[in-house]
Amino acid sequence: MPHVIVKLWPGKTAQQKQRLTDAITRAVMDALNYGEDSVSVAMEEVAAGDWTDKVYRPDIRDKWNTLTKKPGYDPLS
Repeated sequence: MPHVIVKLWPGKTAQQKQRLTDAITRAVMDALNYGEDSVSVAMEEVAAGDWTDKVYRPDIRDKWNTLTKKPGYDPLS
């Protein structure tokens, strides 16, 4: 039962978010052999000024060893 949370800056349209949701759902279904009813996707908008404290530190830096795709930026350096 994969649940995918996408954290992103505000400003993307509902259509863009839906396209991303559809692509993620298809990718999870294809890669993990789950049915569509097993996949859920959430979008959480985080203001750019809050990104480091609300996303980078707790979800990226502090969980570095769990990341399967690491970012190419470091706002703390």
